[in-house]
Amino acid sequence: MKPRLYPSFLLAGLLAFSFASAGAAEEPGIIKFSDPGKPGTVKISLGRGELQVTGADTQEVTVKSEAKAATSKPRKDGLRVLSAASSYALKEKDNVVTLDAAAHDGGQGSGDFKLTVPRNTNIVIQNAWGGDIAITGLSGDLEINCMHGEIKLDGVAGGAVVSTMNGEIRANIRELREGKPLSFTSMNGEVVLRVPADAKANVRLRTQNGSVLTDFEESALVTKTESSPGMPRISKVSTLRGRQVITTEVQDAIREAAHAGATAVKEALEAVKEGLEAAKLDSDQARQDLDKAKRDLERAQREVERERSRTSRAVEATPAVPAAPKPAVAPMPPKLSIPTISGGKLVTGTLNGGGPEISVSTMNGDVVLRKQ
Repeated sequence: MKPRLYPSFLLAGLLAFSFASAGAAEEPGIIKFSDPGKPGTVKISLGRGELQVTGADTQEVTVKSEAKAATSKPRKDGLRVLSAASSYALKEKDNVVTLDAAAHDGGQGSGDFKLTVPRNTNIVIQNAWGGDIAITGLSGDLEINCMHGEIKLDGVAGGAVVSTMNGEIRANIRELREGKPLSFTSMNGEVVLRVPADAKANVRLRTQNGSVLTDFEESALVTKTESSPGMPRISKVSTLRGRQVITTEVQDAIREAAHAGATAVKEALEAVKEGLEAAKLDSDQARQDLDKAKRDLERAQREVERERSRTSRAVEATPAVPAAPKPAVAPMPPKLSIPTISGGKLVTGTLNGGGPEISVSTMNGDVVLRKQ
């Protein structure tokens, strides 16, 4: 009977070897920050594929993927891999970890990635073609740009600038911090934002084709609604650390003024053209039309100059905030400027008396602000 047991042992050995080989193939890439005592930054560039980033009590960045990490070392057979169907590069310099999967796949490759990073890490993500993105348990700043895909944030507490062309955005904010603005933009997709019930914020919620909804009481969320395609009003200049800065409304007004002026000049020029064509008929009425068109052009040009002068004075009256000195080892946090949004219905207001800026915009879809 004993000889019959040998095949079983052999089969078990083969299975164990197979599992060991599979485990070795999925061995994660691990890399450390050069200065773990300071918040690091992870920059991620993908062609297409899903991405999960989880904050944990660790000092390392761990990357798991079916794609292979690019390496200059020869394989066991002595051959060096110059290009692979699916690969990525992982490196660290000056406390910045770079995961580049797009460049190694011609910008169009596919590959799903799961990252574990220290909780205070700043994350910058560029997904050229699309894929769902999930971020969990981070307190660092986030900058996410995605062409197509749903974006989910859960238990985050830093600043955030998040945008997707097509896809929903769902963000569960653990904590709002002073000086850490939040901005969420989707061209096509619902945006649902959850914040603590006692959170304090200034809100700007806008949608072109959808509704703005909330479950906060009127006493907590005090708002007003605007719906005007014309030039927005310039609001009172806000302050940041005792310094004046140009608000989004001023920036919008400058753009709208330039657009309105250009439109007026264009219309006047068309009128002059029509007057010149009519003048060919050599009639008194044609000459009168031409004179009127010229007067309209001169009036439009004066309006443009007045508007430029007005907006220039608004800009000069608001000195810029001086840049903070660079640290010895720059952590390279993502830029947290709130994108300009325009058109549709705008709901502005204060939550629990006001605080950090929250800006939410979608072209097609609802905007929902909920309490946790």
